[in-house]
Amino acid sequence: MPASRVIPATLALRKSLAGLSFPSPADLVYRPLDYAWDAHEAYLRRYAAAGGRRVLFLGMNPGPFGMAQTGVPFGEVAAVRDWLGLEMPVGRPPVEHPGKKVMGFACHRSEVSGRRLWGLFQERFGTPERFFAEHLVHNYCPLLFLENTKLGRNVVPEELPAEAMAPVNKACDKLLRTMVEALGVTTVVGVGGYAEERAREALDGLLVTYAKVPHPSPANPVANRGWSAAATKALVEQGVWR
Repeated sequence: MPASRVIPATLALRKSLAGLSFPSPADLVYRPLDYAWDAHEAYLRRYAAAGGRRVLFLGMNPGPFGMAQTGVPFGEVAAVRDWLGLEMPVGRPPVEHPGKKVMGFACHRSEVSGRRLWGLFQERFGTPERFFAEHLVHNYCPLLFLENTKLGRNVVPEELPAEAMAPVNKACDKLLRTMVEALGVTTVVGVGGYAEERAREALDGLLVTYAKVPHPSPANPVANRGWSAAATKALVEQGVWR
């Protein structure tokens, strides 16, 4: 079973990242693979239990009201609970930003990126079973970085020094390769340019094709002008969907 390879590899990633520290502006680091492990493992056991996942949608890292709350990639609470059918207790990081506390499935804030991504899949496939028959969603890096300012700005991985991210990338590359090989993935879709770039480097030498969709974040102007239609058009034009 692919899950029997992916879950130990994910635990190995968690261990590899455990002792790492990061310079400002990554003042706070949330590690949902630690405090929300039960939910993440349940996601993998339910939806990565079999091979034949032709397409892997690859995100960058957790959002504060998505995977940081639920442990599921792009895990907007309503989508994870109501469509994926997952809900369970979630712990909390040892240090939190007061404006971005982890409330787990009790979080009332909506992660726009996750709502848009999972909303597209629900609209197109109807049921999780139909979507996951050939697809899986994964975040390349499982760490959320926040700046210790009044707003607690999200810090994206590419903002951090290369030397700080080198051990992170090495560990994340290893999990991504294991996941692609175990699931039989033939196409990796970068949700945004950063994820596609990391996939190309991590999977060098494997027989994998690459595609890209605009990132669904409201910070991306393209995403605010009909992201679902734009993403579908991109996937069809790149031969991922018909």
